[in-house]
Amino acid sequence: MKVVFLGTPDFSVNTLKAILNSRHEVLAVVTQPDRPVGRSGKPVFSPVKQVAVEKGIKVLQYNKIRLEGVEDLKALNPDIMVTCAFGQILSQEIIDIAPKGIINVHASILPKYRGAAPIQWSIINGDSETGVTIMQTEAGIDTGDIICVEKTPISDKETAGELFDRLADLGANLLVKALDMIEDGNATYTKQNHDLATHVKMLKKEDGIIDFEKSSIQIYNFIRGMNPWPCAFAILNGKPLKVYSSEIVDYNSNLPFGSVVCANSKQGLIVSTANGFIRLKEIQSEGGKRMPDTAYLLGHKIEIGTKLNG
Repeated sequence: MKVVFLGTPDFSVNTLKAILNSRHEVLAVVTQPDRPVGRSGKPVFSPVKQVAVEKGIKVLQYNKIRLEGVEDLKALNPDIMVTCAFGQILSQEIIDIAPKGIINVHASILPKYRGAAPIQWSIINGDSETGVTIMQTEAGIDTGDIICVEKTPISDKETAGELFDRLADLGANLLVKALDMIEDGNATYTKQNHDLATHVKMLKKEDGIIDFEKSSIQIYNFIRGMNPWPCAFAILNGKPLKVYSSEIVDYNSNLPFGSVVCANSKQGLIVSTANGFIRLKEIQSEGGKRMPDTAYLLGHKIEIGTKLNG
């Protein structure tokens, strides 16, 4: 089939490459406009655009695809369109362009975790299983009929970044299977049970602050789910301290939640929580390097009883 691919970040790249290596033809790639990055403010290609340029594929970019892209997409005359973390809402006019519609790669087992950041939230919530859903796109957010699903367990040590990479591979392979089934006439379309739907919000940098009033396991999962972005953090002496990894530890202290109960180069940085203690195992101070807590404490003294986020 003739395919138009819509995607932007790293998560989309594997799916685009999988389609390019399949029996299907990619007519064009649609991706978000180049964005300024770093101190120089120089515009940088999205990961998907980088691949498209390398492969000599036509690239289309719009600030608002629903206002600017309709005629270009019609002119391409695709059989089907594929979206994977594209980053813009599509109008019904665009959804109706291709005879076989639009299918989407979503990194959760729908109808659970509709919306943005499903990978991070599955870990934050302590789920033991997640997966990828290929669905037919409709006007609602992740409400379309399900074509196929593949599930995978989540390790209790896995970070969002590690799960991201696994689901990118899983989604790419599943998407090509879905395209093959659609072309061969073997695809089935199952309506979602909207009563079971859950919705998750897009994460922002400020959402990374650790709430030490929660349980140790909740904090442990939160730190995993925020790694690598937006990254969990605590406020230490008025400045942010990023936390990349942690571990739940046994300790004995009557200090209230959020208090430093141990801070030395042998045992590390241990903080009280609502129901126990957690070691902030890999950290980064403002302007500093990412390092183990034990290394950080060789050069930084933290008083016992210091209140994080206080």
